[in-house]
Amino acid sequence: MPYLFDPELAPWVPLLADVDYANVAKMRAQAELMEPAPYDPPAPVDVRDITVPGFQGAPEVGVRIYTPANRTGKLPGLLYMHGGAFVIGLADFFHTETVRIAAEVGAVVVSVDYRTAPEHPFPAPLEDCYAALCWFAEHADELGVDPDRIGVGGESAGGGLAAAVALFARDHDGPALKMQYLGVPVLDDRLATASMHALIDIPGWNRRNAELSWDYYLGGRGLRGGDDVSPYAAPARAEDLAGLPPAYITASEFDPLRDEDLGYARRLIIAGVPTELHHFPGTFHGAAQLVPQAAVSQRMIAEGLDALRRGL
Repeated sequence: MPYLFDPELAPWVPLLADVDYANVAKMRAQAELMEPAPYDPPAPVDVRDITVPGFQGAPEVGVRIYTPANRTGKLPGLLYMHGGAFVIGLADFFHTETVRIAAEVGAVVVSVDYRTAPEHPFPAPLEDCYAALCWFAEHADELGVDPDRIGVGGESAGGGLAAAVALFARDHDGPALKMQYLGVPVLDDRLATASMHALIDIPGWNRRNAELSWDYYLGGRGLRGGDDVSPYAAPARAEDLAGLPPAYITASEFDPLRDEDLGYARRLIIAGVPTELHHFPGTFHGAAQLVPQAAVSQRMIAEGLDALRRGL
């Protein structure tokens, strides 16, 4: 089936043909060879790596802290979860995105190196991210952050984790959140939307890879789509979205996740959550990270930064 990709993105689509999550070791090896997109921040950013306590006795969690240099007064903060289908990726892989947020939004960014599946399925990744959020809020003062201006955000699987952290914090009297930034988020293990059924032959993120990713994340085959999947694993399953922080959500036209992202935004709006939704025609999953030089990618990046400036 032909897809009308943005002309600047179309030449890159065939290069995604080797993305196959059936071989996790190969995917991880390929990811380690990738370097963050070049980016020269307009203002200096201090970067340091530390570990913070895990959730209820779980192992310590690695975080990378990005602090805008030469700034005075309390700054907003963003807990950031990297993408990678719940199975690959490190905070370093999204270094460009996080240093850009720190430099151009003027926010302290705490990027989480959460444990990944299949070795560490749900709830381990969520617990790591929530533990990092609690540490962030508790240490806001020493980090130079206004505790009333902390948000969560991420891309793809990281966007799904951000949505899950927001739900978990709401339901467990956790830190109050100023906003949730959900970039093309992974939200629904049921894979029942029209876009998930229609966009099956797109290289890169497609239905088959989505099935594998959810099987890894949920801890094995036969769980995906069942009755016992937690909304903290698949936020689209949450029955009540009221009381969540304001949301900024992006969706891509030729992304199997498109309709679950649009649907989650709609449900947030109905629940009374201030929600801004941006759908980008001609784009595929992860276009802004994979082809950042394209005009549509530049627009996606700029609008996301603007949303963070306004939301935080």
